[in-house]
Amino acid sequence: MRKLAKNKALVVFSGGQDSSIALGWALERYDHVETIGFNYNQRHAVELGARVKIRSMIQDHFPNAAGRLGPDKIVNAGGLSDVTSSAMTRESEIETAENGLPTTFLPARNLMFLVLSAALAYERDLGVLVAGMCEVDYSGYPDCREETLEAQMHAIRLGTESDITLEAPLLKISKADSWHLAKKIAGEGFVNLVNEHSHSCYRGVRSKRHEWGYGCGNCPACELRKIGWDAYKTSV
Repeated sequence: MRKLAKNKALVVFSGGQDSSIALGWALERYDHVETIGFNYNQRHAVELGARVKIRSMIQDHFPNAAGRLGPDKIVNAGGLSDVTSSAMTRESEIETAENGLPTTFLPARNLMFLVLSAALAYERDLGVLVAGMCEVDYSGYPDCREETLEAQMHAIRLGTESDITLEAPLLKISKADSWHLAKKIAGEGFVNLVNEHSHSCYRGVRSKRHEWGYGCGNCPACELRKIGWDAYKTSV
């Protein structure tokens, strides 16, 4: 079995709230941190732009990033949009489907992200994947569940004959607690950075500013973000 460097991490970084906090968490713990993002023909490119801004802001303003934040990689994963009909990849209604899942569910998205991230980590000798999946406050996506992630990582370790591992620091905490985690990582400045520059809205709206960030205000991602922010603000 190949032993990968456990002081080096690759963060699955979308530019959203959760992955931004996960990036800050990784920079606290690892000597070298790289990021990977995915272009899967999503219905808007706002998150892809947010990732560039957040990386730049973290690099310039937070001491934990000094000398630790390494290269970024954008991977073309457009094949997902060829085989699915998710509202994440086309201009269709965002609602709850007959199976109880939001129409924004993109089957196997996180599973594919982990496989491609593991491939890059293997090439770059990065022993830890870090991702922002959360199974507490989420939209019901089955690929955010702990048992799903454990099964996928088991398959990846078998398929690469490596000791690569996954850390998901937000998996068991609420959206409100994720803001508390951000504050613990790098203070109120990091909270404000994530609030201002990360993007969660499924519709890609950046023209409406709310206390909790930018967004349409009524898609599932905006609703979860608002609930978490409101709960966080009442507890500080």
